[in-house]
Amino acid sequence: MSSVVISGDTSGAVTLAAPAVAGSNTLSLLAATATNSVNTLGTAVASTSGTSIDFTSLPSWVKRITIMLSGVSQSTTDDITLLLGTGATPTYASSGYNGLSISQAGGSTTNLSTSFKITCLGGPTAALIYGITTLNLITGNTWVCNSSNGNGTATGVNQASYCYGSNALGATLTAIRIALTGAGTFDAGSINILYEG
Repeated sequence: MSSVVISGDTSGAVTLAAPAVAGSNTLSLLAATATNSVNTLGTAVASTSGTSIDFTSLPSWVKRITIMLSGVSQSTTDDITLLLGTGATPTYASSGYNGLSISQAGGSTTNLSTSFKITCLGGPTAALIYGITTLNLITGNTWVCNSSNGNGTATGVNQASYCYGSNALGATLTAIRIALTGAGTFDAGSINILYEG
């Protein structure tokens, strides 16, 4: 099959019109510089050291971000948090988080305030965390978080935790930070993101 190239005008708009028959249909496409620019997988980062992992330079058109944790472990019984950043040199919000983090077994419940607490296991240092957290832009600069993560080692009392909340930022989201709540460090696993327009 031959390639089809459609060029937009200087306004940046591309319109596909149905043949001149009864009724009409218009398909509007997001601006893109590459075939995958509106659905982009980041570069996985090994969560084997340090106290936080940042994903920066998020495009202004992002409407949804998926954060993936695979076998993430920490050296203490810290929990894992998600912080939202704004600005070219990101400043990470430490307030404005509303919602709840809860463990499956009921061992821990936290009302959010300073971060999205995406685990509240309070589990052993041997815990390996697997799961998905999504951020969705609801309006303006307000982001809604929905998270489900669990301990894959079958040790500890609380095996899964969930986080639901939102934060109305004062500016456009440009970065996210995955950080530990205490003095421990990451010591296993990997983290990546997928962002969409």
